[in-house]
Amino acid sequence: MFKAIILIGGPLKGTRFRPLSLEIPKPLFPVAGFPMIYHHIAACCQVKGLKEIILIGFYQPNDALNKFIISAQQEFKIQIRYLQEYTALGTAGGIYHFRDQILTGNPQSFFVLNSDVCGDFPLQDMLDSHEKNPEGSIGTVLATEATRQQSLTFGCIVEDQNTHEVLHYAEKPETFVSTLINCGIYLFSPLIFQTLEKAFKSNLEENYNIDVNRYNCFDFNIPSKEVIRLEQDVLIPLAGDGKLFVHQTKRFWSQLKSAGAAIYANRHYLAIYQRTGSKQLAKNGENKPKIIGDVFIHPTAQVHASAVLGPNVTIGRHVVVGEGVRLRESIVLEGATLQDHCCILYTIVGWHSTIGVWSRVEGTPNDPNPNKPFAKLEIPSMFTTDGKLNPSITVIGSDVQVPSEVIILNSIVLPHKDLAGCYKNQIIL
Repeated sequence: MFKAIILIGGPLKGTRFRPLSLEIPKPLFPVAGFPMIYHHIAACCQVKGLKEIILIGFYQPNDALNKFIISAQQEFKIQIRYLQEYTALGTAGGIYHFRDQILTGNPQSFFVLNSDVCGDFPLQDMLDSHEKNPEGSIGTVLATEATRQQSLTFGCIVEDQNTHEVLHYAEKPETFVSTLINCGIYLFSPLIFQTLEKAFKSNLEENYNIDVNRYNCFDFNIPSKEVIRLEQDVLIPLAGDGKLFVHQTKRFWSQLKSAGAAIYANRHYLAIYQRTGSKQLAKNGENKPKIIGDVFIHPTAQVHASAVLGPNVTIGRHVVVGEGVRLRESIVLEGATLQDHCCILYTIVGWHSTIGVWSRVEGTPNDPNPNKPFAKLEIPSMFTTDGKLNPSITVIGSDVQVPSEVIILNSIVLPHKDLAGCYKNQIIL
């Protein structure tokens, strides 16, 4: 029997996913027609013998999360639970904190998936590889190849080419270590809790001996004794000890930390629908809009037959798309209205927003360099060194009114705004 744990985190300051994460928890943001973690759950349910999925995070329980869990349980016919941390406990602190719930039923092993990554997760292959590891092994890390320069921003793995043992692990090293990077997907045996216990006790000792005079009473950077970092506190000590192994994938994988990454993930999840023969994708037909490439249209959406959609477009619930609208590489969220003859390119249109007649809303894609093998999507900083907004996809927040016959280019619009004219490379507060 197997289980899966999906780490969904919680509300944090300075997130690069704003303003989209202002409306719903980031893991519930819809990509290719479904919440981010829906794709994780769908991948987990392909694993034979998997009996339970546990979500761990520090979001307050809310209607959106509860409705999603109930809906996913009904669709996938599997038990899904949300366990709330009392505070942010790090990438492994929650796993240790809820160890009794995880070990209930004596699972043979369990997956751990970070919710802010996306991909065509090869979980069954990973399990098959894990079961071939030598006796006494504790875990298997999913890894993929990156460019030499990009590897510095990820966890880097040095493996034994013959046994696939992890010989060395470095989290975001300052100098080059390896082009094999950590995907944030793991498979552990229950023996991992021995390592987590050591890390927990070590943190207790460090916290007990801390020099409190270095901090003032309002300093929130004092380390918490219960925070356990999976990468630094667990993977690094296990590397080179014959207990940690790697399973490499060449399938699609990316981080999902920004709005631009959501557009990129949308494209690839739609491609997975196409490859697997899913019925989710829209088809061309009489009295239907023209479909180019992969397009998802929710059954409740109203799309005029003269509209042209695609490639790589997702239309959400109750969206209204008017006559002559052109959409490409975009996500249109629930309740939005695209009035006649507007053009939407590389954009996320927020919930219940309206784009006026003949308006053009366009962003700049941030795709991996096609000339570099193994190149991954980069998440650039929002601003350049001279304080200007970096070109990126355009994000229209919720309940925004874009007037007719204007151009919005490479801009971010916060919720509940009535725009008065054209904007370029701006954040509209």
